Amino acid sequence: MKLIVASSNKNKIKEIREILGDRYEIVSMADAGMDFDVEETGETFEENSYLKAKAVFNRCRMPSVADDSGLEVDALGGAPGVYSARYSGEGHNDAKNRKKLLADMQGVKDRKARFKSVITLIDENGEVFIGFGSTEGEILFEEKGENGFGYDCLFFSYDLKKSFGEASPEEKNEVSHRSRALADLTKKLWYYKK
Repeated sequence: MKLIVASSNKNKIKEIREILGDRYEIVSMADAGMDFDVEETGETFEENSYLKAKAVFNRCRMPSVADDSGLEVDALGGAPGVYSARYSGEGHNDAKNRKKLLADMQGVKDRKARFKSVITLIDENGEVFIGFGSTEGEILFEEKGENGFGYDCLFFSYDLKKSFGEASPEEKNEVSHRSRALADLTKKLWYYKK
């Protein structure tokens, strides 16, 4: 099955390709000839994931998949949450977002956090399937590792006993929120399609 990924984030598309392997042909919006942004007006990962998948499906009428994910920090009341990618405001980027997170966490002892992912797939018939995934850890006091993207070098994974930034792509993909959401989605698809 060919899946159009409702994202322009090359890192996210690469991760989805690595996790799903050869089960699906993963096509980016750009490769499918689509160049538009979907405004993420939802208040939850689930709402934003659906908005993105639906927008792409409406344009191409092909199976479309969208991930909305982010970091939730207990001491910050779940922030940055759905605003993870734009946490530092206008002109945001990964480095500025990490800098703001470290500043907000200064002097905070409870550093528990989790990455969450919600992945929505709309199939060729317009049926909607949703996969959920999360992975637990805590926020480090400084960046560790060069791998990954976003907050990976600040997130100490309880599963891996090191930061996602120190993990190989294969290690991260074994335990990541996105891989767990894709596994959940794949299981639901399998039950429905059999």
